[in-house]
Amino acid sequence: MKLIVLMEDTCGSPQCEYEHGLSIYIETQNHKILMDSGASEKTIRNAQRLGVDLSQVDTAVLSHGHYDHSGGMLAFRQMNQEAVIYMQQSAFFDYYHNGRYIGVDKSIQKLPNIKMLDGGTVIDEEIAIFAQITGRRFWPQSNIGLCRRVDGEDLQDEFVHEQCLVIRGEKNLLISGCAHNGILNILDRYQELYEEFPDVAVSGFHMMKKSDYTEQEAEIIRQTAYELQKMNTIFYTGHCTGQMAIELMQPIMKDQMIQIHCGMEIYI
Repeated sequence: MKLIVLMEDTCGSPQCEYEHGLSIYIETQNHKILMDSGASEKTIRNAQRLGVDLSQVDTAVLSHGHYDHSGGMLAFRQMNQEAVIYMQQSAFFDYYHNGRYIGVDKSIQKLPNIKMLDGGTVIDEEIAIFAQITGRRFWPQSNIGLCRRVDGEDLQDEFVHEQCLVIRGEKNLLISGCAHNGILNILDRYQELYEEFPDVAVSGFHMMKKSDYTEQEAEIIRQTAYELQKMNTIFYTGHCTGQMAIELMQPIMKDQMIQIHCGMEIYI
Protein backbone atom coordinates (compact mmCIF):
# COMPACT_ATOMS: atom_id res chain seq x y z
CA MET A 1 0.00 0.00 0.00
CA LYS A 2 1.32 3.45 -0.91
CA LEU A 3 0.27 6.84 0.45
CA ILE A 4 1.37 10.21 -0.90
CA VAL A 5 0.71 13.39 1.08
CA LEU A 6 -0.61 15.81 -1.55
CA MET A 7 -1.31 18.66 0.87
CA GLU A 8 -0.22 19.43 4.42
CA ASP A 9 0.72 22.51 6.41
CA THR A 10 4.46 21.96 6.12
CA CYS A 11 6.79 21.62 3.13
CA GLY A 12 8.47 18.27 2.59
CA SER A 13 9.34 18.67 -1.09
CA PRO A 14 10.64 21.74 -2.96
CA GLN A 15 8.27 20.98 -5.86
CA CYS A 16 5.17 21.19 -3.66
CA GLU A 17 3.07 24.15 -2.63
CA TYR A 18 1.79 23.96 0.94
CA GLU A 19 -0.93 25.59 3.01
CA HIS A 20 -3.23 24.84 5.94
CA GLY A 21 -5.08 21.78 4.69
CA LEU A 22 -4.85 18.05 4.20
CA SER A 23 -5.08 15.65 1.27
CA ILE A 24 -3.73 12.12 0.97
CA TYR A 25 -3.63 9.86 -2.09
CA ILE A 26 -3.74 6.11 -1.40
CA GLU A 27 -3.06 3.16 -3.68
CA THR A 28 -4.29 -0.20 -2.40
CA GLN A 29 -4.50 -3.56 -4.08
CA ASN A 30 -7.94 -2.74 -5.48
CA HIS A 31 -8.39 1.01 -5.26
CA LYS A 32 -6.96 4.45 -5.92
CA ILE A 33 -8.35 6.75 -3.24
CA LEU A 34 -8.32 10.48 -2.53
CA MET A 35 -8.79 11.23 1.16
CA ASP A 36 -9.69 14.93 1.42
CA SER A 37 -8.70 17.55 -1.14
CA GLY A 38 -6.93 20.29 0.80
CA ALA A 39 -8.05 23.92 0.91
CA SER A 40 -7.64 24.84 -2.76
CA GLU A 41 -6.51 23.84 -6.25
CA LYS A 42 -2.93 23.78 -4.94
CA THR A 43 -3.65 20.14 -4.05
CA ILE A 44 -4.36 19.35 -7.72
CA ARG A 45 -1.15 21.07 -8.83
CA ASN A 46 0.85 19.15 -6.23
CA ALA A 47 -0.60 15.87 -7.50
CA GLN A 48 0.54 16.70 -11.02
CA ARG A 49 4.04 17.61 -9.82
CA LEU A 50 4.26 14.40 -7.78
CA GLY A 51 3.18 12.22 -10.71
CA VAL A 52 -0.21 11.31 -9.25
CA ASP A 53 -2.93 10.92 -11.90
CA LEU A 54 -6.10 11.93 -10.08
CA SER A 55 -8.20 11.00 -13.12
CA GLN A 56 -7.58 7.36 -12.12
CA VAL A 57 -9.02 7.76 -8.60
CA ASP A 58 -12.11 5.58 -8.10
CA THR A 59 -13.03 6.61 -4.53
CA ALA A 60 -12.86 9.98 -2.78
CA VAL A 61 -13.64 10.53 0.90
CA LEU A 62 -14.30 13.82 2.68
CA SER A 63 -13.35 13.38 6.33
CA HIS A 64 -15.54 16.26 7.58
CA GLY A 65 -17.25 19.42 6.47
CA HIS A 66 -14.46 22.02 6.69
CA TYR A 67 -12.98 24.07 3.83
CA ASP A 68 -9.35 23.02 4.44
CA HIS A 69 -10.27 19.42 3.55
CA SER A 70 -12.79 20.10 0.78
CA GLY A 71 -11.44 23.16 -1.07
CA GLY A 72 -9.94 21.18 -3.95
CA MET A 73 -12.98 18.97 -4.51
CA LEU A 74 -14.52 21.05 -7.32
CA ALA A 75 -11.24 21.06 -9.23
CA PHE A 76 -10.87 17.32 -8.64
CA ARG A 77 -14.32 16.67 -10.08
CA GLN A 78 -13.48 18.66 -13.22
CA MET A 79 -10.73 16.15 -14.02
CA ASN A 80 -12.51 13.04 -12.71
CA GLN A 81 -16.24 12.55 -13.26
CA GLU A 82 -16.31 8.86 -12.33
CA ALA A 83 -14.94 8.58 -8.77
CA VAL A 84 -17.59 8.10 -6.10
CA ILE A 85 -17.30 10.81 -3.42
CA TYR A 86 -18.37 9.76 0.09
CA MET A 87 -19.34 12.33 2.71
CA GLN A 88 -21.72 12.63 5.62
CA GLN A 89 -25.01 14.44 4.97
CA SER A 90 -24.15 16.71 7.88
CA ALA A 91 -20.97 17.88 6.11
CA PHE A 92 -23.11 20.54 4.43
CA PHE A 93 -24.33 22.17 7.62
CA ASP A 94 -23.13 25.71 8.36
CA TYR A 95 -19.85 25.59 10.31
CA TYR A 96 -18.14 28.65 11.78
CA HIS A 97 -15.03 29.54 13.77
CA ASN A 98 -15.09 32.83 15.67
CA GLY A 99 -17.73 34.20 13.30
CA ARG A 100 -15.97 33.07 10.08
CA TYR A 101 -17.56 30.48 7.80
CA ILE A 102 -15.27 27.44 7.58
CA GLY A 103 -17.68 24.99 5.95
CA VAL A 104 -17.87 23.29 2.58
CA ASP A 105 -18.60 25.09 -0.68
CA LYS A 106 -22.31 24.30 -1.05
CA SER A 107 -21.98 23.78 -4.81
CA ILE A 108 -20.20 20.49 -4.06
CA GLN A 109 -23.66 19.07 -3.28
CA LYS A 110 -24.53 19.28 -6.98
CA LEU A 111 -21.54 17.28 -8.18
CA PRO A 112 -22.23 13.89 -9.83
CA ASN A 113 -21.51 10.57 -8.11
CA ILE A 114 -21.75 11.78 -4.52
CA LYS A 115 -22.94 9.35 -1.85
CA MET A 116 -24.34 11.17 1.16
CA LEU A 117 -24.05 9.01 4.26
CA ASP A 118 -25.76 9.06 7.62
CA GLY A 119 -23.28 6.93 9.49
CA GLY A 120 -20.85 4.31 8.21
CA THR A 121 -20.80 2.07 5.18
CA VAL A 122 -18.86 -0.97 3.97
CA ILE A 123 -17.75 -0.24 0.41
CA ASP A 124 -16.22 -3.66 -0.24
CA GLU A 125 -14.07 -6.26 1.53
CA GLU A 126 -11.09 -3.89 1.45
CA ILE A 127 -12.43 -0.45 2.36
CA ALA A 128 -15.08 0.92 4.70
CA ILE A 129 -16.11 4.17 6.36
CA PHE A 130 -17.26 4.65 9.93
CA ALA A 131 -18.75 7.58 11.81
CA GLN A 132 -20.91 7.94 14.95
CA ILE A 133 -17.97 8.58 17.30
CA THR A 134 -19.51 9.43 20.66
CA GLY A 135 -16.67 9.09 23.19
CA ARG A 136 -15.36 12.23 24.87
CA ARG A 137 -12.18 11.26 26.73
CA PHE A 138 -9.39 13.80 26.19
CA TRP A 139 -11.65 15.69 23.78
CA PRO A 140 -9.48 18.32 21.99
CA GLN A 141 -9.79 21.67 23.72
CA SER A 142 -9.03 23.39 20.41
CA ASN A 143 -12.57 22.41 19.33
CA ILE A 144 -13.95 25.14 21.58
CA GLY A 145 -14.95 27.99 19.28
CA LEU A 146 -15.85 25.66 16.42
CA CYS A 147 -19.59 25.99 15.92
CA ARG A 148 -22.55 24.93 13.87
CA ARG A 149 -24.91 27.82 13.08
CA VAL A 150 -28.59 26.94 13.47
CA ASP A 151 -31.27 29.61 12.92
CA GLY A 152 -28.73 32.34 13.53
CA GLU A 153 -27.42 30.82 16.76
CA ASP A 154 -23.92 29.36 17.09
CA LEU A 155 -23.88 25.99 18.86
CA GLN A 156 -20.85 23.94 19.85
CA ASP A 157 -20.01 21.63 16.96
CA GLU A 158 -20.33 18.00 18.06
CA PHE A 159 -18.66 16.73 14.85
CA VAL A 160 -21.31 14.29 13.72
CA HIS A 161 -20.03 15.14 10.22
CA GLU A 162 -16.66 13.47 10.91
CA GLN A 163 -15.98 10.11 9.26
CA CYS A 164 -12.95 7.83 9.03
CA LEU A 165 -11.62 5.57 6.31
CA VAL A 166 -10.59 1.99 7.07
CA ILE A 167 -8.45 -0.07 4.69
CA ARG A 168 -8.13 -3.78 5.52
CA GLY A 169 -5.31 -5.90 4.18
CA GLU A 170 -2.03 -7.44 5.28
CA LYS A 171 -1.83 -4.42 7.53
CA ASN A 172 -4.92 -2.53 8.62
CA LEU A 173 -4.98 1.23 8.14
CA LEU A 174 -7.12 3.94 9.73
CA ILE A 175 -7.21 7.41 8.17
CA SER A 176 -8.90 10.36 9.85
CA GLY A 177 -8.71 14.01 8.86
CA CYS A 178 -8.47 16.07 12.03
CA ALA A 179 -9.76 13.72 14.74
CA HIS A 180 -12.04 16.46 16.05
CA ASN A 181 -13.78 13.79 18.12
CA GLY A 182 -10.42 12.95 19.71
CA ILE A 183 -7.99 10.37 18.38
CA LEU A 184 -8.55 8.09 21.38
CA ASN A 185 -12.32 8.13 20.87
CA ILE A 186 -11.85 7.36 17.17
CA LEU A 187 -9.60 4.43 18.05
CA ASP A 188 -12.17 3.23 20.61
CA ARG A 189 -14.79 3.26 17.86
CA TYR A 190 -12.42 1.37 15.55
CA GLN A 191 -11.84 -1.25 18.24
CA GLU A 192 -15.57 -1.54 18.83
CA LEU A 193 -16.08 -2.31 15.14
CA TYR A 194 -13.03 -4.50 14.47
CA GLU A 195 -12.09 -5.87 17.91
CA GLU A 196 -8.49 -4.66 17.56
CA PHE A 197 -6.52 -1.49 16.94
CA PRO A 198 -5.16 -0.63 13.48
CA ASP A 199 -1.57 -1.37 12.54
CA VAL A 200 -1.19 2.16 11.18
CA ALA A 201 -3.18 5.36 11.76
CA VAL A 202 -2.84 8.56 9.73
CA SER A 203 -4.54 11.54 11.33
CA GLY A 204 -4.25 15.05 12.58
CA PHE A 205 -4.87 15.25 16.33
CA HIS A 206 -6.42 18.76 16.38
CA MET A 207 -4.22 20.05 19.20
CA MET A 208 -2.88 23.13 17.38
CA LYS A 209 -2.98 26.40 19.29
CA LYS A 210 -1.50 29.78 18.38
CA SER A 211 -0.76 30.70 21.99
CA ASP A 212 1.05 28.60 24.62
CA TYR A 213 -0.80 25.72 26.23
CA THR A 214 -2.08 25.97 29.76
CA GLU A 215 -0.61 23.29 32.00
CA GLN A 216 -3.97 21.49 31.91
CA GLU A 217 -3.96 21.48 28.09
CA ALA A 218 -0.37 20.26 28.00
CA GLU A 219 -1.16 17.47 30.44
CA ILE A 220 -4.10 16.28 28.30
CA ILE A 221 -1.74 16.10 25.31
CA ARG A 222 0.86 14.14 27.29
CA GLN A 223 -1.76 11.75 28.65
CA THR A 224 -3.07 11.20 25.13
CA ALA A 225 0.47 10.29 24.05
CA TYR A 226 0.79 7.80 26.92
CA GLU A 227 -2.48 6.15 25.90
CA LEU A 228 -1.42 5.95 22.23
CA GLN A 229 1.96 4.57 23.26
CA LYS A 230 0.25 1.51 24.77
CA MET A 231 -1.06 0.42 21.35
CA ASN A 232 0.82 -1.56 18.72
CA THR A 233 0.00 1.15 16.19
CA ILE A 234 2.28 3.44 14.19
CA PHE A 235 0.91 6.99 13.98
CA TYR A 236 1.53 9.42 11.13
CA THR A 237 0.38 12.89 12.11
CA GLY A 238 0.54 16.53 11.12
CA HIS A 239 -1.76 19.27 9.81
CA CYS A 240 -3.84 20.33 12.83
CA THR A 241 -1.75 18.52 15.45
CA GLY A 242 0.58 21.48 15.75
CA GLN A 243 4.32 21.58 16.28
CA MET A 244 4.05 22.29 20.01
CA ALA A 245 1.90 19.19 20.54
CA ILE A 246 4.24 17.05 18.47
CA GLU A 247 7.17 18.20 20.60
CA LEU A 248 5.25 17.24 23.75
CA MET A 249 4.25 13.82 22.40
CA GLN A 250 7.42 12.75 20.61
CA PRO A 251 9.52 12.04 23.74
CA ILE A 252 6.74 9.71 24.94
CA MET A 253 5.89 8.00 21.65
CA LYS A 254 9.38 8.13 20.08
CA ASP A 255 9.47 6.25 16.75
CA GLN A 256 5.82 5.30 17.13
CA MET A 257 4.87 8.80 15.91
CA ILE A 258 6.03 10.15 12.54
CA GLN A 259 5.36 13.69 11.33
CA ILE A 260 4.03 14.06 7.79
CA HIS A 261 4.87 16.78 5.26
CA CYS A 262 3.76 17.77 1.74
CA GLY A 263 5.12 15.35 -0.87
CA MET A 264 5.93 12.59 1.65
CA GLU A 265 5.51 8.99 0.51
CA ILE A 266 4.50 6.29 2.98
CA TYR A 267 4.70 2.57 2.26
CA ILE A 268 2.71 0.14 4.42
